[in-house]
Amino acid sequence: MEPLIKVQCLKHIYPDKTEVKLCGLDFVVKPGERVVVLGPNGAGKTTLLSHILGLLSAVEGTVEVMGFRPDKHFNRIRKNIGVVFQNVDEQIIGPRVYDDIAFTPRNEGLSKDEVHKKVMLVARTLKIEHLLDKIPHYLSGGQKKKVALAGAMVMMPKILIMDEPFDSLDPKAKGEMVAIINDLNKAHGVTLIITTHDINIVPSLADTIYIFNEGSIVTKGTPSEVFQQTEILKKANLEPPILSELFDRLRKRGYDIEIPNSLEDAEEQLLTILNPKEISNEGAKN
Repeated sequence: MEPLIKVQCLKHIYPDKTEVKLCGLDFVVKPGERVVVLGPNGAGKTTLLSHILGLLSAVEGTVEVMGFRPDKHFNRIRKNIGVVFQNVDEQIIGPRVYDDIAFTPRNEGLSKDEVHKKVMLVARTLKIEHLLDKIPHYLSGGQKKKVALAGAMVMMPKILIMDEPFDSLDPKAKGEMVAIINDLNKAHGVTLIITTHDINIVPSLADTIYIFNEGSIVTKGTPSEVFQQTEILKKANLEPPILSELFDRLRKRGYDIEIPNSLEDAEEQLLTILNPKEISNEGAKN
């Protein structure tokens, strides 16, 4: 399967001479994959996203999205990319929620009926129909994130890029956002690229994790694979999710278990350890 996105040994120099370099492993994203990028501040996460979006041009290295250089041919790929920036207040520009979501299809020249259908479809998908007549400025942080996501997804792009989408959200809003993102991936095959500092959410959100640190992509793998690499995580000022750390400690004590990818997975494994005979009998009954 050909990758949708491929970045190799990227180097960028900002106007103030700040240099950001991302070598080491190639950054490769396959169609339908859920990719999470982790790393300390200044590691290059936002720089990477800006290059994928064609907002920056590399001094060295290559950036390809769907076979095109985004800084040179963004018009060839723009319909296939949706983005939610970290500060959604700068992204939401419509006087009403409806108008903000309708901005892209209107600019694409769709008819009024087509625009309305697309707005209503994405609003139903994200369960924000009740917000369509609201003024965005007065919405809560979680509601604004959903509106920005609706604007990014209204044309149903193949790729969704999200920079710190859980920043400033309360636990309930985070859970809702994770469920929405996963549903978009499962139901519509949307490829996800997400940066976040909220590491405890990552196991339920990622197929592949990349760790950035000190100018390098230092490792990649599944959540189970990456969160066992404690030394690499420490060097990147990252702590593994609490569940991953707990299960890693249990593994070191000799328990035959895997690092869980969800709370449900963790529950099943712990029940198997605590009540192996009961679990076995229940399985036999079924």
